[in-house]
Amino acid sequence: MIERVSLFTSKRDISFFIIASLFILLISVFVEYTNYKKLTKFDSALVNALVLKQYVKTKNGRTYQVLKLKSEDDLTFYTTAKKSLEDIKYKKLHLEIFLPKLTFYEYLNTFYANSKIIAIKDEQNIKANLNSYISASHVNPKIANIYQALYSATPLEFELQKAFSTLGVSHLLAISGFHLGVLSALLYFILSPIYGSLQDKFFPYANKKLHLFMLVSSTLFAYMLFLDSPPSVVRAFGMLLVGFILYERGIKIVSMQTLFLTLLLLLAFFPRLFFSLGFWLSALGVFYIFLFLIHFKHFSKTLQFILLPFWVYILMLPFSLAIFENFSLYHPLSIIYSVLFTIFYPLSIFLHVAGFGDLFDTLLESFIALGTNGLHVKLGYELLILHVTLSLMGIFQRKAAILTLLCAVFILIYAIYNVT
Repeated sequence: MIERVSLFTSKRDISFFIIASLFILLISVFVEYTNYKKLTKFDSALVNALVLKQYVKTKNGRTYQVLKLKSEDDLTFYTTAKKSLEDIKYKKLHLEIFLPKLTFYEYLNTFYANSKIIAIKDEQNIKANLNSYISASHVNPKIANIYQALYSATPLEFELQKAFSTLGVSHLLAISGFHLGVLSALLYFILSPIYGSLQDKFFPYANKKLHLFMLVSSTLFAYMLFLDSPPSVVRAFGMLLVGFILYERGIKIVSMQTLFLTLLLLLAFFPRLFFSLGFWLSALGVFYIFLFLIHFKHFSKTLQFILLPFWVYILMLPFSLAIFENFSLYHPLSIIYSVLFTIFYPLSIFLHVAGFGDLFDTLLESFIALGTNGLHVKLGYELLILHVTLSLMGIFQRKAAILTLLCAVFILIYAIYNVT
């Protein structure tokens, strides 16, 4: 068997790639800065934006509505409106935003802007139609919101976010590489026999593997655009393309070099990803998967399949506690939920298409109830820094990877102790 080669074979190759990426990044930042100057040329600007979130907030005795918006130029920002404003979630707005002191950093990240709504557009887009179809399939709006998050990347309500964070399954509701992996396998399963039948009759010498990949990746790309390109999905799709290109050329895929290449290219072309928590959490998940497969590749495939979910859960736990600070005794069961999700996800899609989307509603309602039993567990940054340091050392030494695991197990015991 021919052994696959590494992507970079010398320091010169790595240096050249880093320099090329930095050059691309400079161009991307320049383009973003040019757009920023156009937007802030005057104290206010007219924009068209989609309402992602809408909720009521009370502060200093004043009650108002908060809107999270995403503009046609891919800007994500918050604004406020009167308490009496109608429900305009997932609708498009034409509004004037006031930006007298907006910095370039805020422009690349998420910012707040005072605004004046000029018009509310009633036209329905494909995503709004899909969300309406999902809502019609469920009596409980919270259950509908769960499926909307799964299929159209609709933001979860705050209560649901907290409940799923407590249960350790937030990653299952945020569309990422996990979901694209399930969808690509499902698409391949459906398309493979159809393509094989056509190939036998009309083009027997075609490269089936390449053509199926092109069909699957084209479908996933269209789906990514439909979702408005969430950072975690962009990372996953970028790795899918890079992985296939490297695989076709006999280069190792399960390698930190592959992850490094993908992340650097994505950040160079899309500098906004620097400020995306979803992007970095998605990348961390892949990092720990690769760390396991690199150091424990001598394990049997069966043993790898059993141990990998435990490994990823335990090593991602410190980040979960540091960011969300929610934990319960049900949290470790997310290992089982993640495995079962590979069955639930495609099955739920089929059930919604067949008109039986509410089949799991009672089960999901009970599941949400479990998430109300969590407690606040704060992880000190000293432990998180230690965990990150050991993780990076684990790239080069297996002993350091094992120490990383032990550190994460200690944090798990610490979290369990604090909720019992």
